[in-house]
Amino acid sequence: MSICFRPGHERSFGTYPLKGEDLEKAFAAAYEVGYRSFDTAQLYGNEADLGAAIRQANVSTDDLLITTKVHPENYTEEQFLKSVEASLNALGVSKVALLLLHWPDPSGDNRKSLALLRDAKRKGIATEIGVSNFTASMMRDAQSFTNGEIAINQVEFHPLLDQSILLDMSFQTGVPLASFSSVARGEVFKYPQFGQIGIAYGKSAAQVVLRWILQKGVAVNTMSTKPENMRSNFDVMDFVLSSVDMKRIDALTCTNFRCVDKNKVPWTPEWD
Repeated sequence: MSICFRPGHERSFGTYPLKGEDLEKAFAAAYEVGYRSFDTAQLYGNEADLGAAIRQANVSTDDLLITTKVHPENYTEEQFLKSVEASLNALGVSKVALLLLHWPDPSGDNRKSLALLRDAKRKGIATEIGVSNFTASMMRDAQSFTNGEIAINQVEFHPLLDQSILLDMSFQTGVPLASFSSVARGEVFKYPQFGQIGIAYGKSAAQVVLRWILQKGVAVNTMSTKPENMRSNFDVMDFVLSSVDMKRIDALTCTNFRCVDKNKVPWTPEWD
């Protein structure tokens, strides 16, 4: 079983764009709710703030699944391990549970950065390794190159985007997916279907969206600064959407709404 799907880890708390006191308060509240998986990245500029929040809450890092991601500017032999060590120092840990390449290599060849990622695991500074924002063909090649060591591909995944190609490749390669922008940055709430479906289960529109993602076999990442929303996002394991409701939601994937595209992040690959 992937590290991201161990009990409690299939629901992760994302820390972007929180910093400072906001992150400290959010971490404490999320931990109280029950979150034990926390996601950050070098790009977010908040690894030190997350480390400070963990210490302030007097929480043992042994209880946590911490994910961080290496920025593409550090995909060199000179910078890769140095940057990861800087991340560990900022977080106040000797290793992270999950270390990801945040984006495909800008060079177009992921083999060098994947080799550096494997080196980090060999050195014991990451328990597991993975990727983020990889296309289906990149997933296949990465899994082959690393002899099956890729533990996750973190991608944009929500009911308003057709990610069936990635999901099919996930099943073929054994590389599970984890979602970011799980509620499409609020776009899903423009569609009354989620709230309508939720009535029958006594659940909110957001909970229906997150449950749909989980039933697709995809781990979820969510972020909120409001404890009531954190609890709601976490409380999605006590109901199962019917096949009829799943198909009703599936129909919305043809919307193909993307939160992350080349207009916002110029170095994105050509999506499937």
